[in-house]
Amino acid sequence: MATINKPLKPKPLTKLRSLIPTLILCISAIALLCLFSSLISTNGFSFSSPKNLPNKPRRQHTTHEKYLYWGSRIDCPGKHCESCEGLGHQESSLRCALEEAMFLNRWAESSCVMDTLYDMDLISETVPVILDNSKDWYRVLSTSMRLGARGVAHVGGISRFDIKENSHYSNLLLINRTASPLSWFMECKDRNNRSAIMLPYSFLPTMASQRLRDAADKVIALLGDYDSIHVRRGDKIKTRKDRFGVYRTLHPHLDRDTRPEFIQHRIEKWVPPGRALFIASNEKTPGFFSPLAVRYKLAYSSNYSGILDPVIENNYQLFMIERLILMGAKTFIKTFKEDDTDLSLTDDPKKNTKSWQLPVYNMDEVERK
Repeated sequence: MATINKPLKPKPLTKLRSLIPTLILCISAIALLCLFSSLISTNGFSFSSPKNLPNKPRRQHTTHEKYLYWGSRIDCPGKHCESCEGLGHQESSLRCALEEAMFLNRWAESSCVMDTLYDMDLISETVPVILDNSKDWYRVLSTSMRLGARGVAHVGGISRFDIKENSHYSNLLLINRTASPLSWFMECKDRNNRSAIMLPYSFLPTMASQRLRDAADKVIALLGDYDSIHVRRGDKIKTRKDRFGVYRTLHPHLDRDTRPEFIQHRIEKWVPPGRALFIASNEKTPGFFSPLAVRYKLAYSSNYSGILDPVIENNYQLFMIERLILMGAKTFIKTFKEDDTDLSLTDDPKKNTKSWQLPVYNMDEVERK
């Protein structure tokens, strides 16, 4: 492979901004799931690669199904609807909604635009999902209106355990979660309790729509034997002044650790020289990672525009394809360590919302490791 050092070509921000409300409506409407305890056990799950799943006909609904609706305010909590979250938080919220539907043995409903991002049939192999523009959804709405108080309950601040154990809720056709002002994933109170997580974090990344998976497969085939790194910078290296005018950051080593010279030092023990290295990043500076080309054969998604441009309509789809390519590498190095077995560019914790610290740029402590 020839050395490639073109940076990732960003999509116009206006196009991304115009999609965010649609995506919010699309994933937010995710929320209706039917009685499927006969298909799946909540005691444990095993997931196959999307390529290995058999082509099964979509499960048909019956008159005995129950539904969960989370509503349209996915990650626009309270009065902050102008600052809706990105795909990462929205996926956390989506996973939370799917898990609750699984826990309550209900079907989930999702918006019609969501199928441009995810394979609905593939998700339904584990968590049955219907679209909110389908005849099934209109049937649910009309039936719930006819049943009145016996058809629907608008709940907020009520735990999933109470909903499951209280016969008043468990016997209703439709549970509506839109009464809660919180982000979806904030309702999952036990997110740090591994035993409480019913869907692995790898579930939704492998549920990309068929056309996105096909595009990723074509790029992976062209890359051949390669390694990959995800370099998250822009939104995570922000600083602010304290009351003494000193700049501080939530991730003190991140800006340093994601610069080319530090990346090379960090990954040299994992990626031998001469390897093809696929880079996905939100860094906007042209040629930022070019210094790595003296050691590796660099590749970016922008090098495969002939494959990707006909498929990608927004940055969400681009990131989902890049994520599949990253995961397909022989060695995948993340920005932050998420699991104990992960390789990462930095040792800073990903979750830090309180401790603003002085940025560190020197090499001293890196050399000591």
